[in-house]
Formats: sequence, C-alpha cells, structure tokens
Amino acid sequence: MTFNQWLKSHYSEAGPVRWLAFGLEAIAGLTLFGMMVLTCIDVTGRYLFNNSVDGAVEITQIMLAIMVFAEMPVITWRGGHVIVDLFDQFFGQKIVRMLSLLAALLVSTSFYVVA
Repeated sequence: MTFNQWLKSHYSEAGPVRWLAFGLEAIAGLTLFGMMVLTCIDVTGRYLFNNSVDGAVEITQIMLAIMVFAEMPVITWRGGHVIVDLFDQFFGQKIVRMLSLLAALLVSTSFYVVA
C-alpha cells in the first residue's frame, strides 16, 4: 500500500484539505511525542541525576498550546465537538445551520484573538 492510498483510506477530506489535515495531525502527534520524551528525560534527570531540565514546564506549556492550535481546526471542520442539541427540535434546519456557522465563527475568532 502506497502512502497516497493510505492517506485516502484514512482521511475522508478531498484535495489539499486532506494534506492539510494530515499535516496538522502530524504536527500534533509529533508535539505529543516530544512532550512525552521531554517528560521522561525531565523525570529521569530529576530522580536519577538530581538535575532536571531547565524550563521543562514552560516548554511543556508551549507544546500543549501548539498541539491544541494544530488539532482544533481539524476537529472543527469534521464537526467533532461535543454538541448539545436540546433546542434543535424547536428550531428549523436553517436556524440550526446558522447557529452552527455562528459557533464556528466564534471559535475561530476566539482562537485568532488568543493567537
């Protein structure tokens, strides 16, 4: 199986969005792996050599922010958020779509402001 076949079978998006989703998830995965390695080195250094990694907490915080900002667009366009649809039965389909669009705009705007 080639890489393109694997990518098509695991990512339902089409065109360049598939590559963007893969890239963002690769960044998030590598960042998570880096956090794991940093934590292992820090704990090992702290308990075995009595010397921890300087700035490990700050580096972990930055890596956590990178992971969240890399994965949030993929979760948003796939609709993977937790959704409470208590009032959807009372509103029409158009209003529900408009509210979903408004929620996506609010989330993206808030991330833009935080970034």
